[in-house]
Amino acid sequence: MRAVVASRHGGPEVLEVSDVADPVLGAGQILVEVEACSVTFPDLLMLRDMYQFKPGLPFIPGGEVAGVVRQVGPGVEGFEAGSRVIGSTGSVGGMAELALTRADSTVALPAGADPSDAAGLLYGYGTSYHALADRARLAAGETLVVLGAAGGVGLAAVELGRAMGARVIAAASSPDKLAVCVEHGADATIDYSRQDLKEAIRSLTGGQGADVVFDPVGGPYSEPALRSTAWDGRFLVVGFAAGEIPRIPLNLALLRGASIVGVFWGAFASRYPQRNRENLTTLVGWWQDGRIRPHTSASYPLAQAADALADLDQRRATGKVVVRPRS
Repeated sequence: MRAVVASRHGGPEVLEVSDVADPVLGAGQILVEVEACSVTFPDLLMLRDMYQFKPGLPFIPGGEVAGVVRQVGPGVEGFEAGSRVIGSTGSVGGMAELALTRADSTVALPAGADPSDAAGLLYGYGTSYHALADRARLAAGETLVVLGAAGGVGLAAVELGRAMGARVIAAASSPDKLAVCVEHGADATIDYSRQDLKEAIRSLTGGQGADVVFDPVGGPYSEPALRSTAWDGRFLVVGFAAGEIPRIPLNLALLRGASIVGVFWGAFASRYPQRNRENLTTLVGWWQDGRIRPHTSASYPLAQAADALADLDQRRATGKVVVRPRS
């Protein structure tokens, strides 16, 4: 089969498309003919050997795929050859014509769904829903501030916050990105390339601060956002797309009675597969009902996978970017 392969660490430019052996199906796994593979920040971090999970070289990037079941492994029930699914590969293996997904992190694809949009459901919406529902326990009527709101995970958080009844304030780095956030349900916006983030949050909340801050960015934005939380606020540590892990003065949490809460969807999905499956079932239902609308900004063929990752790396993407191995 054809696959995108990283034989050394570096940026997107190290990727090559090669002929490799088909994956070997094992117990609890599903062999999928990949129609679309989502491109994510963990892919970039693994390429640079900066992620908590460190695959051995060479490896095939791609942690989530949409496609058609070719074969199921021993112990797998509820799936059959020819059905269309969305599934997690674990962390790697998705940017290929064939991939193995874990049965406990695979769900049926809604009829008529675009596989490009579907490929971003697990990571983007799975992470965001776990963060908002399980970790923050976001309640209707609360105020949610989303940093990096035009990215794949951030835009999912905007939509989910709106679907859960919160007032959503989207923060991003340009008017064009914020316009996309408004299209997907943001009630108010902050351009933190031009506005003081702390002051803007305080102004938009009438001085009360945000009940929940969703932060997949890190870097220089985390501390001012934490300083802008309300009493009993929850600050969600989702990731560090800015590249810098901030050093936070812990007295800020004390002064606001706030909680700094870690979000690691991959570990949650592995430790609590049944709860994760329930979350994914909820998300698929909300997609079918129109409460969420996965947004793909660009789709690339396998030969241009490096360009897809470069889009993400250079912050050119809004919503999801995917690779289509069979296009």
